[in-house]
Amino acid sequence: MRGSLRLGTAFGIPVYMHWSFLGLLGFVALSRLFATGSLVVALNGVIFIAVIFGCVVLHEFGHVLAARRYGIGTRDVTLLPIGGIARLDRMPEDPRQELIVALAGPAVNVAIAGVLAGWLLFTGAISSALGAGVIGGSFAASLLSVNIALVVFNLLPAFPMDGGRVLRALLARKIGYLPATEIAATIGRGMAMLFGIAGLFWNPMLIFVAIFVWFGAGQEAAVTRQRAAFGNREPGGFGGTVRPQGPVIEGEIIDAEIVDAPPPTGRGRVHRVGPVWVYRED
Repeated sequence: MRGSLRLGTAFGIPVYMHWSFLGLLGFVALSRLFATGSLVVALNGVIFIAVIFGCVVLHEFGHVLAARRYGIGTRDVTLLPIGGIARLDRMPEDPRQELIVALAGPAVNVAIAGVLAGWLLFTGAISSALGAGVIGGSFAASLLSVNIALVVFNLLPAFPMDGGRVLRALLARKIGYLPATEIAATIGRGMAMLFGIAGLFWNPMLIFVAIFVWFGAGQEAAVTRQRAAFGNREPGGFGGTVRPQGPVIEGEIIDAEIVDAPPPTGRGRVHRVGPVWVYRED
């Protein structure tokens, strides 16, 4: 990703930090410094954010390692102010595999929360930690609250969160991959609208979350449509992407030489599938 600083490599996967993440750290440091006048408090705030995003990196590697189990590689992992992104070469086409890959990330946060809860229980601080939330508790208690929040947020049944992929995997068994994607993307955009409205009245940060969810849901649906167009291989038929040499009208008959992979008969019709034209043999 452009504008990113390489932090290192884990399991053979490069890990990057986007420049805007530095802006988040600077904002946290300055806001705490101005609020308290203490460099120690400001530094603690920066360290806490860094540890949170360490948990985010572990979350992403949960996806990465689960995908690797099914022979799916990962290009890189990038830290952004709104979270992390693991760029897999592809998503599993088997709904069961996608379900496992999608749940692997939140499962890491559940494990982290379990370790933190065990530590607080061991030290006798669990009772005070339960009511502390993110602000006001100890470092471990606050980190526990954050990991629980990450699990809840990521499992919302809408794209581009992991819960959207879980929903798609469950629906795909019944109605197919593309219709399941459309449903999850639609729910995602509905949630984005709710986040946006909430951001106007409560927390402006939710507006940025709304933008992220809105465009993420739309992108996921568009990519899935393109995959359906590029990968169409039905019994008795053939599909390929069209390279129009002139105006293309949906449903018209075209010559085979203007498609990426000519079908056996040499003639077919074009149809609009999302942002691309797809050729199908008659």
